[in-house]
Amino acid sequence: MIQTDFPSKSRELNRPPLQSPAGTSQAQFSPRPPRLIRSIAMDLTEPVSPDPASTSVDSKSPLRILFAGTIFLGSFLLFLVEPIAARQLLPVLGGSAAVWITCLVFFQTALLLGYLYAHWLARRPSSLMHLILIALAVASAIVWVVRIFLGSNSSTHPIVTVFAVLGVSIGLPFLVLAATSPLLQVWWARLESSEIPYRLYALSNLASLLALASYPTLVEPYFTLHAQRLAWCGGFVLFAVLSAIITLKTRAASPRPLTVDDPSVPPAALSQKLLWVLLPMGAAMQLSAITSYLTANIAAIPLLWILPLSVYLITLILAFQFRVLLPWGIIARFMVVMLAALAYSLSKTNAGWPLWLSILFFLVELFFACFFCHSEAYGLRPQRPSEATLFYLMFAAGGALGSFLIGIASPLLFSLNLDLPITFLVTALLALAVNWRGVWSQRMLWIAASGAMVVLIFMVRIAYLRDATVTVRNFYASLRVTQTVSYPGTTTRTLMNGSIQHGTQMFGDEALRHTPTTYYARDSGVGLAIRFCCPDAQPNSPRRIGVIGLGAGTIAAYGRPGDSIRFYDINPAVQPIARNVFSYIRDSGAQVDIVEGDARTSLAREEPQNFDVLVIDAFSGDAIPIHLLTQEALALYRRHLAPHGILAFHISNRHVNLGPAIDLVARSAGMQARRVSTDTTPDPGEYTSTWMLVTSSSSFFAQPPVASVARLQKPVPGLKVWTDDYSAILPLLRW
Repeated sequence: MIQTDFPSKSRELNRPPLQSPAGTSQAQFSPRPPRLIRSIAMDLTEPVSPDPASTSVDSKSPLRILFAGTIFLGSFLLFLVEPIAARQLLPVLGGSAAVWITCLVFFQTALLLGYLYAHWLARRPSSLMHLILIALAVASAIVWVVRIFLGSNSSTHPIVTVFAVLGVSIGLPFLVLAATSPLLQVWWARLESSEIPYRLYALSNLASLLALASYPTLVEPYFTLHAQRLAWCGGFVLFAVLSAIITLKTRAASPRPLTVDDPSVPPAALSQKLLWVLLPMGAAMQLSAITSYLTANIAAIPLLWILPLSVYLITLILAFQFRVLLPWGIIARFMVVMLAALAYSLSKTNAGWPLWLSILFFLVELFFACFFCHSEAYGLRPQRPSEATLFYLMFAAGGALGSFLIGIASPLLFSLNLDLPITFLVTALLALAVNWRGVWSQRMLWIAASGAMVVLIFMVRIAYLRDATVTVRNFYASLRVTQTVSYPGTTTRTLMNGSIQHGTQMFGDEALRHTPTTYYARDSGVGLAIRFCCPDAQPNSPRRIGVIGLGAGTIAAYGRPGDSIRFYDINPAVQPIARNVFSYIRDSGAQVDIVEGDARTSLAREEPQNFDVLVIDAFSGDAIPIHLLTQEALALYRRHLAPHGILAFHISNRHVNLGPAIDLVARSAGMQARRVSTDTTPDPGEYTSTWMLVTSSSSFFAQPPVASVARLQKPVPGLKVWTDDYSAILPLLRW
C-alpha cells in the first residue's frame, strides 16, 4: 500500500526546466538539500502561515502538537497493520507471492476510498458522522483482536477471499486511518491558518517509513501475532481518542475560510490531470511487478515485499518533500541503463547471484523509475488550492490502477508472465510523454527506449514460448511445460513456475519414464523415506503416502499395486497438467487421489489418513507457507500419521535454511529429525536436494541405508519454536 502524502507547494527539484503539458516552463531551483530529520523538525516548529495578516500560531501550541501527533500515529498504524493483517491469510491461501500483491491492491483501493471520504467530509462537515465512524472502527479493531475472520477455503476465488478477509477484519479501521492525514490538514487550515499545512506530510511519510522498517526487524522477531494485533489495537484506540478530540474541537471552533483561487492562475489542463493519474500508475506498476518478480523468482521470503514498498515510499519523500541534487540528465541516464540491464537479465538466470546483489539490482531500478514518476507528478502539481484534493484523489487512483493492472488484470489477461517488460514499456512511454515538448535529444532517447521495450516484450514472449507445450497462468502461478530432446531417443518434459522447476519426466525409454527424477530420486531423502518407511511390515505390503504439493506428480512413480497416494495442492491449474501432460500418475500402480485447496485446511477436515509417509513439498520456490512448519501443523500431521510414520520436508532452497526451524519443532514434539542432503546425482535427471526427515520411530534411522546419509541438524542460536502465532524467518536467511 502506498500513502500518497505530498504537498502541492513543495520545493522544486534541481533539474533543467521542462515544459508542462500546458506549455508553461517549470521553475528551476537548486539550493543545498537539507538533512531529513532537521528539515522535518524545522517544518514542525516554524509557523504554518506566512501571511502576516493571519493570526500566528505558537509553534509549540498544544493544538499543533495534537494535530502532528495524531497524524504521525495514524500513518504509523496505517503501514504497520499491513503485514500483520496479511499474515492471517496464510492458512487460507498459502504463501503465494500473488497473495502479497493482491494485498497491495486492497490497500491501494482502501486508501483511495479513505481519500474520497476525506474529500467529501472536508466539504460537507459532519462531526457526528465522523465520530460514529471512529467508534465503529474501534469496535471492528477489537473484534479483530478477539477473533480472526479467515473466510472460506476456496482456491477458485482467491482474490475475493483476500478482499473479504482484509475488508471484514481491518477494512473500517484502515479507512479511518487513510482519511486522517488529508482530513486533519484541512481542519487545521480552517482552525489556525488560511493555507493547508502541507509540511506536516513529511512527518506522515516518516512515520510510514518507520512502521515498515520496524516490522521485520523489531516486531515480528519478538512478538507473537496475537500480541502484535493487541498492541496495534491499543495504538488505534489511542488514535481514535485523539481523533475524537480533534473532531470536537473542530466542531466547536469558528473555522476560517481557506485561500480562494487566484483568478490569474489558470486551472490545470486536461493533459496535466491525465498525467496526475498515469505517473503514479507507472510507479505502482513498477512496485507491483518488481515485488512479484523478487518474491517468485529471486528469494522465497514472505515479507520481502516490504523492501520495494520502502523504496517506493523513500522516492515519495525525496521527490515531494525535499530538495535533491539529481539533475534530470542523471536520472534519465540511470533509468535507461537500469531498464536495459533488467531487460537483458530477463533472458538470463540469476541462480548464481548472491541474494543481496539480486535484490539490490532490482531495488535500484525501482528507485530511479519511481523517483522519475513521483518527481514529474510533483512538477505537475496544481497551482490552485481548490484543485489540491482533486490532485490527491487522482494520484491515489493512479496508484490503485497500477497495482490492479499487475496484481489482478495481468494474470487474467495473459497466459505468460509479461509484467516486467510491459511495466518497462509503460515507464518509457511516460518518460516520452513528459519530455515530448522538451529538448529533441530527450525525445529521441525515449522514442528509442520505448521501441526497445516493445521489442523486449516480443523477445520475452518468444523466449517463454520456446519449447513450451503448455502455458497457463492464474492467481497462484505462471506455469509452463517445456519439452526438449535430452539425447537421441529421449525427450524431457519440465514443469516450470517462473524460474523454478517443479518436476521433470523423461520419455523414450520405458525404464526412464518410470524413474523418479529431480529432487525425488531414489537416493534422495523422500526416496529413502518411502523405500524404508516400514521395516517391520511384510515385503510389498500396501503403503499409504500423502504429499503436500503436486507438481508433475513425480512421487506417484513410487506407487506399487495396493498402495494409496493422496496429493494436496492449492493451485487448481496443476492437476490437469500432472494428469495429462505427465504420465507419473497414469502409470502408477497405486491408487492416486488429488485434493484441491490449502493442505492444512483439507487435512483438518479429514478423518485420520494413517499415512506411512507424509511429504511436505511446498518450500522450493515462491513465498514460503510458514503455516506448514509450525507446532500446530506438526500436531495435525501426526494425527494423520501411522505410529511408525515419517514426515519428509523438502527444503531445497537457495536462500532460506529451513532445517533448524523444522528440527526445533520436531524436538519440541518429542520426535527425531535428520537432514539428508544429496550432493551427487548418479541417476538420470536427478538434482541435488535437501530433505528433513522427522519420525517417532527409532528403528527407521537405525537402518544402514538411512543411517549412512542422515545427519543431525545444526541449530541456530536464539531461534524459537515456530507456532501459528509466532515465526521469524530472518535468522534463517542465507545472505
